[in-house]
Amino acid sequence: MKKIATAYIIKNRIVVWDLDESRALYANGFYGKPLGVRKPKGTDFNEPLELSFFEACYLQEKGMIDVVDGETGKEMTKDDLVEKAREVFSNFLHDYIVYRYLREKGYVVRPALKFGARFAVYEHGPGIDHAPFIVHVLPRKAEVSAIELVRAGRLATSVRKKFILALISEENKPEFFALVWFKP
Repeated sequence: MKKIATAYIIKNRIVVWDLDESRALYANGFYGKPLGVRKPKGTDFNEPLELSFFEACYLQEKGMIDVVDGETGKEMTKDDLVEKAREVFSNFLHDYIVYRYLREKGYVVRPALKFGARFAVYEHGPGIDHAPFIVHVLPRKAEVSAIELVRAGRLATSVRKKFILALISEENKPEFFALVWFKP
């Protein structure tokens, strides 16, 4: 893919300041979120675009963006960006494995903190459809209590989404498990 934009990392935020570049990224896969715009409707926005660390790493890996350190003006390598992301997210690499896998399968992947999970996954994109899945990522040997599973399932059910548990194997490959809730 060809380069679309330059993003600047400022502390723990990654921003594309150029509006045309912002719109192009958003139009090309719903990447980022326009600053101060709650629910963007298409590319008709006049605000810079903020990218998540997951989006920035993926777009940089695909050659679609350059990432520049906003303080030094130096271009960041993939390793630099991952190191910075790991300062912000303790399990960044596991989460990123899942993010990249889902993006490669054609899904639009957005943050899902309000749903108590790492990612909300859309088949088409925000504003086009509702995210049918929320994904929580765990290392393979993580312990999960029954209460946590029930809580996650109830929340997913209340917002009409399927709860997916993504476990990362020792080979760093994602495995997905859907939890289906039913009334006896």
